[in-house]
Amino acid sequence: MQIGLSTYSLAGALADGRVGLLDLPGWAASHQAGHLEVAEAGLGVDLSADRAAAEGLRERAEESGITLVNYVVGADFLGTDPAAEIARVKTHLDTAHRMGISRFRHDVVPWAWRPTSYAEYRDALEQVVPASRELADHAATLGITTSVENHGMAFNVSERLLQLMHAVDRDNFKVTLDIGNFLCVDELPESAVAKLLPYASVVHLKDFYRRKRSPGGGWLQTLAGDHIQGSVFGLGDMDLPRVLRLIKDFGFSGPCSVEYEGREDCLTATPESLRNAAALWEDC
Repeated sequence: MQIGLSTYSLAGALADGRVGLLDLPGWAASHQAGHLEVAEAGLGVDLSADRAAAEGLRERAEESGITLVNYVVGADFLGTDPAAEIARVKTHLDTAHRMGISRFRHDVVPWAWRPTSYAEYRDALEQVVPASRELADHAATLGITTSVENHGMAFNVSERLLQLMHAVDRDNFKVTLDIGNFLCVDELPESAVAKLLPYASVVHLKDFYRRKRSPGGGWLQTLAGDHIQGSVFGLGDMDLPRVLRLIKDFGFSGPCSVEYEGREDCLTATPESLRNAAALWEDC
């Protein structure tokens, strides 16, 4: 397994200027990350519109010996102009291709959107399938595998991701498998990971604190009313040894990216998360 880093882990330092865009590959290499995943969220620049920034990031990655493994963007195919949204995401696919990135993750609905009935979910599925299929077909001409992540409050449950993936029915349409996000919709991570590993192109390594009662502000309420908050990897309440053992026993050989999103300072919490991920992987 390749343990690397999502740029989203450093969103706080990017926002306040302690780390610059072109510093990211060198920073990742200095903390023994095996690769870098480029996430649009928190990056502070639209790489599809700023070719100089995209090329600069690619060059710095080459200089640092860091492989860029996945390009992550948000998307909403339920909006008023799905065709325009598809066209926008295609510009990011083209950017990923110019940067030499062979994996690409896009959303299909906004993070917070949740259907109020099965009929509304079914209608949404009918809208996002052709959009995802069109993007996968475009990506295939570039040698890119696209994916959707278990992310947000709608397309997060493992069965819905499987339904979407099989409906799109493209060999290069997979899953970005986030081991922690299932808690948002109260699905047991161990069960969901086991179901989705055969379809995963990338794994996100994440940990959460979990509480039955709200400890106060800054905690996310799950669909069932529990409360979660991101933690340093290995310090939260997830059964990480069990989940990592599932990944190891399956023989997953793709990128596994640490994605830190907790309250601690990202410049100290992220290196600790990388160290803990490597140690837990060796121990499991």
